[in-house]
Order: sequence, then structure tokens, then C-alpha cells
Amino acid sequence: MIDRKAKMSIKRQCALLKLPRSTAYYRPIEVPQSDLELMQRIDELHLQWPFAGSRMMRDFLKQHGYRVGRRHVRTLMRKMGIDVLYRKPNTSRRQAGHHIYPYLLRDLPVVRSNQVWAADITYIPMRRGFVYLFVVQDWYSRRVLSWRLSNTLTTDFCIDALEEAIALYGCPDIFNTDQGSQFTSAEFTDFLRDNGIRISMDGKGCWRDNVFVERLWRTIKYEHVYLYAYGSVNEAKERLKVYLEFYNGKRPHQSLDGRTPDAVYFQTAGIEKQAA
Repeated sequence: MIDRKAKMSIKRQCALLKLPRSTAYYRPIEVPQSDLELMQRIDELHLQWPFAGSRMMRDFLKQHGYRVGRRHVRTLMRKMGIDVLYRKPNTSRRQAGHHIYPYLLRDLPVVRSNQVWAADITYIPMRRGFVYLFVVQDWYSRRVLSWRLSNTLTTDFCIDALEEAIALYGCPDIFNTDQGSQFTSAEFTDFLRDNGIRISMDGKGCWRDNVFVERLWRTIKYEHVYLYAYGSVNEAKERLKVYLEFYNGKRPHQSLDGRTPDAVYFQTAGIEKQAA
């Protein structure tokens, strides 16, 4: 938005855009390698113990030889968007003034594809730095319908993925997320309502309400992400694309009686399988 080559001063541009000048002059600071290593370890521990807040996580880290204070652990967990049982910092933090919708899935029989979709964001470590992965998943078949990577926690890349899923597969009856600010924003909820989709949101701190996406994160990370040190965002995109095609089309799921998400999804979705 700020044009540094324009004749108009940066001060005047900021005033017109109602932005603080600190925003225009800010330059991202590279995360120290020591913090990146610590963040990856926190991510691994969180998958094992999702109820661990910053104090317990600090103690777990000490057991593994890391000497770090609770405040620093809390800062890194917020940066990563860690989703903890009793609270949801960063990706799951409510935005004041945003409308919170009720949870619609409790005791609801989910019997077909495209009845319920779910979505969430998770932290993905790379060799240097990290990105956030957003996924739209069909609740019944566990199939990943679309996904995006971003280096910032914004709403736009979530809507891009959702638009792609709707363009390819039509609209679900219900769309479920947590209460993260990306999902409670007017931009996101208006898009869902405009497409005639009912909005469902997890209860506060109830990560189990979106349990299938939580299981997806564990699967992706243990079976793929932790086995590769992505050298760039482009490499992360290419490798994740290959893995998610495998996940959808070839990986058998015990919860699906050994079938693949593709097989279950297209059996009841009433649409033809999309070409890769």
C-alpha cells in the first residue's frame, strides 16, 4: 500500500491510509536459528501433549536439555499459533467485536461427503524460518479438498483455499472452524454466508471439536514434515503437494476401514474425481 518511490511523503501516505508510521518503516527481523530449533521441538512436544501450556512446555523442554524461560516459550508458542487445550493463542485467539457462532456438530450424524467441511491453520517448520499451512478438509471422508501456505497469519490465504474448494466441489452444508480471528472476521464469515453455508465454531478451548483436523496435523508432520528440512517455501509447496496427493489417493485409513479418503469422498459426493 505504501509507495516508497512516490512524490508524496511516507508520512502523508500513512495519514491517508490511517496507518501508524511504524508500520511503514518496520522491517521483519529474521528469527534466530536457536529459536527455530526450539520452535520445532515445541511443535513436536505439542503433538504429544496438546494440553501443555507455556509453563508445562517449559518443563518438558528442560527435561530434554533446553534452558529457556516460560515467557520466551509463551512468545514462541504465540508466534507458532499453538493450540492448547485450555486456551487458543494466536491462530485461535478471538478478535474483540467478532461474532462467535455456535458449534453445530455435537450429536449430528455425518453420513456423506460435503455435508460438513472443517478447516484450521498449523505451523510448518523449514530449514530456515517457517510458514503456516491452512487446510480445508471434508469431515466425512477426511479428504483434503484444498490448502495454502503463507508466511503470515492473515485471512486472505484462507479464503483463497476456500474459494478453490468450492469451485472444484461445490458448497458444504456446514463449515466448522475454531474461534480464530481469521475465521471470525467479517470477510471470512460473510463469504460463507453469501454461499449459503451454515457456520459452526468449536467451543472455547475445545480442540476436540475439530478433532479430525488435529489428527491430520499429526499425520502430516510425523509422516512428512519432520522427515524433510524444506529449504524454501517453493520446496515446501512441492513436497506437501506430493504428500497430500498420496494422503488423499493412496494412504489407507484405519478409520475408513482401510479405504482412502478419495475412495470414500467420491463414493458419496455425487461428483467426478478431479484430475490431478
